[in-house]
Amino acid sequence: MILLVIMSTNKRQAEKEVNEARKAFRDHGGVLRFVEARQCGIASARLYRLRDQGVIHNMGRGLYRLAEGPPLTQPDLIVVARKIPRAVICLVSALAFHDLTDEVPHVVEFALPRGSEPPRLDHPPTHLHWFTGPAFSEGIETHEVDGIPVRLYGPEKTLADCFKYRNKIGMDVVLEAVRRYRASRPFRADELMHYARICRVHNVMRPYLEASAVRDGERFG
Repeated sequence: MILLVIMSTNKRQAEKEVNEARKAFRDHGGVLRFVEARQCGIASARLYRLRDQGVIHNMGRGLYRLAEGPPLTQPDLIVVARKIPRAVICLVSALAFHDLTDEVPHVVEFALPRGSEPPRLDHPPTHLHWFTGPAFSEGIETHEVDGIPVRLYGPEKTLADCFKYRNKIGMDVVLEAVRRYRASRPFRADELMHYARICRVHNVMRPYLEASAVRDGERFG
């Protein structure tokens, strides 16, 4: 009888711990870093038990996700956003997010301010770009992806960045992005040129934007 009472008490305690852990994960969009789990009162041993029980899944070193959540649509972006809070998704990865390219990024491209400590990330494959001053800080948007806030550059800043890196990206990809931008949203010429000046590509961008406007029977600037 005593043994049954002990077993019942242990079971209730285990269920309580699981429910508390589930709530902590839900309060953070279903994803917690190891250090955040500790701050939420989930001890290391309990975190590993939850993993072994299938309550949470390991998304990478030190990053866990509640197993009961729906499938993620952008798991690689979420890993970068949660593991590297200052990261800003950029270039082709940002183009893909904004539906301005059919290119499938093989790595997650992100920017950090020059001088930051290089992050350690074993998964997913990434490519880090060092941006300086306004080239890093301006044009950042925050989008909720699968319940997780992800920082990335808006379409106009992304186009300016892509012109700057046109030799690496390929001019065909950049011009297709311009075409899709004009076809899918308002053409913000002043904003485009603002970011072009920040990225020091205004003299490069302007003829292409003017030509695109002429093709559509519009005036640029």
